[in-house]
Amino acid sequence: MSGILVYLPSDSPHGPVRRDLASGESLSFGRGAPGLSVGLRLDNPTIPRLAGEIFAVEDHWRLSNFSADRTYVVENPEGAGEYLRIPPRRASCPVPFEISRVVCSTHGTTTSFQVYAPQHLYLDSMEIDVPGADGFTTVSAFSLDQDAVYFLVLVALCEPRLRNESSTAVPTSRQVMERLSTLPGHPPTLRSINAHIDYLAEHKLHIKQPFERERLDGKRTAVVDTALRFGLVQEEHLSLLPHSRPGRGF
Repeated sequence: MSGILVYLPSDSPHGPVRRDLASGESLSFGRGAPGLSVGLRLDNPTIPRLAGEIFAVEDHWRLSNFSADRTYVVENPEGAGEYLRIPPRRASCPVPFEISRVVCSTHGTTTSFQVYAPQHLYLDSMEIDVPGADGFTTVSAFSLDQDAVYFLVLVALCEPRLRNESSTAVPTSRQVMERLSTLPGHPPTLRSINAHIDYLAEHKLHIKQPFERERLDGKRTAVVDTALRFGLVQEEHLSLLPHSRPGRGF
């Protein structure tokens, strides 16, 4: 894919709107007005006449917010709730997501459109060879075994946010135990689930915050936040969980 694609879903008789931008091209958006045309018209009276501008770069795009009093949100639909805030008057903010949803605050129904950037490029090797560099191999910051039970506990903790990007819920230890109750072999106990959470927080994710023993909700939240922030658990890991979910599941 060369350049970027801007896509506005629409229920109008005219159908959706598509705009293709080559590198170096820009596209203004807003509700427009007589004598003021915009490249992408958003038909909502609460949207500024000239709300902002998209600028295409070779491998990404930038967003300018022309509003003086409102913030735009750029969501990553593939990022388990990952998003950027574009504050008023912010100019040329780079957006790192391959697929994005630009959300404008309005009264009533949310007004949004999608932006598709070129596919991200990745290096062939996990670590670049530095000529003449000697010493020990770089140690992994997070060493997780995806075949271990603690990783299944981590995936179960992250499941609500991975399935619903707007979710802020973190399962309780009992909910995780019920979620994993159909695993082959010995089903996990509440005590073993809490032990796995302790192990994840203290030894695998290196969370240094002190937590009171009687309040594990903060520890579970910190574990989920760290795992999702660094991409340690992603949507494809949900396939590791049991297929049959309990009726009272989360």
